[in-house]
Amino acid sequence: MALQLYIGNKNYSSWSMRPWVLMTQAGIAFEEVMVRFDSFAADSAFKKGLRGVNPVGKVPVLVDEGFAIWDTLAIAEYLAERFPEKQLWPADAKARARARSVCAEMHSGFGSLRSHCPMNIEASLPDTGRLIWRDQAGVRADVARLCGLWGELLAAQPEGALLFGDFSIADAYFAPVCMRIKTYGLPLPADLQAYVERVAALPGVKAWIDGALAEHDFLDFEEPYRLGR
Repeated sequence: MALQLYIGNKNYSSWSMRPWVLMTQAGIAFEEVMVRFDSFAADSAFKKGLRGVNPVGKVPVLVDEGFAIWDTLAIAEYLAERFPEKQLWPADAKARARARSVCAEMHSGFGSLRSHCPMNIEASLPDTGRLIWRDQAGVRADVARLCGLWGELLAAQPEGALLFGDFSIADAYFAPVCMRIKTYGLPLPADLQAYVERVAALPGVKAWIDGALAEHDFLDFEEPYRLGR
């Protein structure tokens, strides 16, 4: 029985993007189960669609032979153990610990960036991004931290590499942030903007982007900066 990955709308679901990109880019076969966002109320079709799969009613959820894992870090760790030949974490112990640290930081941090710049792959909102950048000190602080984190990691790699050289869980974890930066046109140094473009060009990320653009599923509650078309 194939692995199943329950996800939300590709245009909006940053949490779903991480394991989907990780598995796709690493060549891990799975069945995609898309549970469309309609609302997050207890009686929504979305919550009902996850009933019996995830007790907290959220995506993503990885199901392996009936066994469900519903936290993105737990999913990543499970896949790394299940498919050791894919080398999803760096081989070096210190690099591996650092990769886990930065993923955990992304998992629990960057709240202002998440809140003020929700993922919306289809949109292009540079004017909104300029206002956010002007008015939201927390977003500027989050991007400054991101620049420090990425800059330190990339400085240790050959030019044109990813955060730990080859593709890893860390790159999948930061892929949604790269999408936010592109949507809102947030300013980055040229070398870090080049990393964003490298991530966006990865086949697994490109496949997610293509899927998001094909949805044409406007959800007003996910669109704080635009009117419905």
